[in-house]
Amino acid sequence: MSKVLLHCRAGFEKECAAEIQERAAEHEVFGYPRLIKNSGFVLFECYQPDDAERLMRALPLRSLIFARAWFVVLADLNEMDPADRVAAVLEHAELLPKAGKLWVESGEGDDYRSLLTFCRKFTVPLRQALRQRGVLTKAEKENMPRIHLFLTDNQNGYLGYSRSDNGSPHFMGIERLKFPAEAPSRSTLKLDEAIRHFLTEEQEAARLQPGMRAVDLGACPGGWTYQLVRRGLFVQAVDNGPMAENLMETGQVTHHMEDGFKYEPQRKNVTWLVCDMIEKPDRVAQLMGSWFARGWCSEAIFNLKLPMKQRYTTVCDCLNQLTEILDGSGVGFELQAKHLYHDREEITVYLRRRG
Repeated sequence: MSKVLLHCRAGFEKECAAEIQERAAEHEVFGYPRLIKNSGFVLFECYQPDDAERLMRALPLRSLIFARAWFVVLADLNEMDPADRVAAVLEHAELLPKAGKLWVESGEGDDYRSLLTFCRKFTVPLRQALRQRGVLTKAEKENMPRIHLFLTDNQNGYLGYSRSDNGSPHFMGIERLKFPAEAPSRSTLKLDEAIRHFLTEEQEAARLQPGMRAVDLGACPGGWTYQLVRRGLFVQAVDNGPMAENLMETGQVTHHMEDGFKYEPQRKNVTWLVCDMIEKPDRVAQLMGSWFARGWCSEAIFNLKLPMKQRYTTVCDCLNQLTEILDGSGVGFELQAKHLYHDREEITVYLRRRG
């Protein structure tokens, strides 16, 4: 048995499959993906035994763009008796590592919504049985492997585990966030999730400090600006459209009615640049590269809107283009990208200047 199951956004299975096949080959792990359109998951079957576990040790999940979460498949569960599914899982208990948490999951697509309701109910008796068997700790622990039971329907699925040091800390890789009533748009959750994903709590406290200066390109009506303001930053909001009045009343926002591609900061003391403009992704990548090459900011979070076709190729091209600009300008940098839960037809990129 040598499989990896990866969670992704429903409709992005092809991109997730193409990426894992390419990235696995970089570590000399070869195989082929299997997917179901609009399911929200991909199975990557390795050709060699134990390659799935080797891949999970070698390839950081954070380096994958389209995979939200993953786990090594240890057993296929086929035609489980509806009267005793717990027994069917326990037949493979000896394959499982000692774990600190159990997740019973399914796909994210519409066809799996009712199944996810069953997953929540089934978690309780299965957790109790695994604890009695000694496979699962009595209290949940974050720094231990996690057991995954992924159901494709009420009688079939996959059993496996993920590592706490190279896996998502969230169920199905999704961090649930509450929409703040005072935010002017739901896009605010994109930046909130991005900050939580790319920065640890300690990094956020150190690098998003009150009093810092930020620029928000394409800010209207202020969903992303809101996240910066609530963290105490002063924001230059650049957009030809109007900003939310409650943000302007804070005294932390200056509104520039300009084109984000033409705006130049008057004072070169900007720490953060954020951008969620609806524009071709290569133009945005060039713009971000230009800001860093000119030394106008230190850190950035921005979105790249994706076309309907060749999305993975487009992402790679844009990130390569950005890398070439930075390398050519002699800028040391850290670059990460992720298709976050609150993203739709876009990915979110984090860029930080080094040195």
